[in-house]
Amino acid sequence: MIIESSRRDFLRCTATGVAAGLLSERLCVAARAGLAHPLAPRATHQTPKAKQLVFVFLTGGFSHVDTFDPKPQLAVDHGKTVSAEDLRNISTQPLLRSPFTFSRQGESGIEISELFPYLGRVADELCVIRSLHTDILEHFQSVLAMHTGSATVPMPSLGSWLSYGLGTLNPNLPPYLVLCEHLPYAGSQVWDSSFLPPEHQGTRIIPGDEPIPNLKSQTKSSTIAELERTLLQDVNEAHAAARAGDPNLRARINSFHTARGMMRVAPELFELSEETSRTLGQYGVKDGDRTSFGWQCLMARRMIERGVRVVELIDSGASGNWDSHGDMQAHRPMAARADQPLSALISDLRQRGLLDETLVVICTEFGRTPWDKGPGRNHWHRAFSSLLVGGGVKGGITYGKTDEYGILPVENPVHVHDYHATILHLLGLDHTELTYRYAGRDFRLTDVSGEVLHEIFT
Repeated sequence: MIIESSRRDFLRCTATGVAAGLLSERLCVAARAGLAHPLAPRATHQTPKAKQLVFVFLTGGFSHVDTFDPKPQLAVDHGKTVSAEDLRNISTQPLLRSPFTFSRQGESGIEISELFPYLGRVADELCVIRSLHTDILEHFQSVLAMHTGSATVPMPSLGSWLSYGLGTLNPNLPPYLVLCEHLPYAGSQVWDSSFLPPEHQGTRIIPGDEPIPNLKSQTKSSTIAELERTLLQDVNEAHAAARAGDPNLRARINSFHTARGMMRVAPELFELSEETSRTLGQYGVKDGDRTSFGWQCLMARRMIERGVRVVELIDSGASGNWDSHGDMQAHRPMAARADQPLSALISDLRQRGLLDETLVVICTEFGRTPWDKGPGRNHWHRAFSSLLVGGGVKGGITYGKTDEYGILPVENPVHVHDYHATILHLLGLDHTELTYRYAGRDFRLTDVSGEVLHEIFT
């Protein structure tokens, strides 16, 4: 339990000289604790190419064959039946051509669907992974796998591992912030720290008029407030020192320190008055907008500027997500919501000199089947696409290849463990060395596998 003291108690102690007698010794204790803060920056295993991560998760499973992996043979063989797998059985299904056209974009000539005209403008920044695959074709399990490396048992999230392995760049803001308007499949487990120390758990920001409730301090006298905080910190540190084996207690005390810092710096973070009309227009942010995906991408850039280690954007709007069983045309509004803001984020980071040290990941939990009896597509986990941008990754390239229909990887397959190992490596961490001992075993994000994709590095 954290000990709290009222202002009256504090003044009584000061009047009798008790607080003065304790202050010097306790401040030394607090200073020593600060030097050993669990979120202090840590040394990396190797020289990092990136210092920060923006992880964009497009919930629901966007179709690779309709976005970033064109398959002209699907149009040629439209209606031809193939062996098709679903969650329960294997049957025959007709191939389904894409209703969207692809064109070559940028000097690199990467083929991108008409769904993403704005991302097409930054094609030369993109590394398109076309051979990603995961283990289970249900949303819940695949979302967990993309975030935690485990499709079955919830484990610490990627953001939590990075917080644990790297620490923070700004002690006044949480190291792992999650902009999430609506909960994804698997809920808050996707940013949970699990058995890692609880201070590494992601902090959810809900887009809206009050992204962080009760953020503004109500204190009138800064002098009295500072004295109160000093005394409370001293008492809390003494309380924690007597219970050194309680990580939850230490995490709660540290959360109060961060909360005080957020009261100082976070109001400015969410204030957009300093942004130019050109920048707001670039992201598609209008006056009074505090919920759109454009606003969230702009917030991600502002968080990166202020030293947040990991920023996650979970795109799951009120109108639905990318799960297009009934009609692939449902991809149009989802792409329209995300396309311009994502392109703006990439361009803005580049223009401000931040992209080289910021890795941007744009992914989903799985792809969609190249077959279906109707105009929609089912879940497909054996092949799908994702994007890596900046942070030491080559731009204007594709990596991996699927067969003529987009059913299976045929060149450079990338399992989710390989994907995570690569992200960690770019941020200076060896995925085999980033471990945490729990219940008698050393756990890691990539379990017992994972290969780093060195070929995509600059």
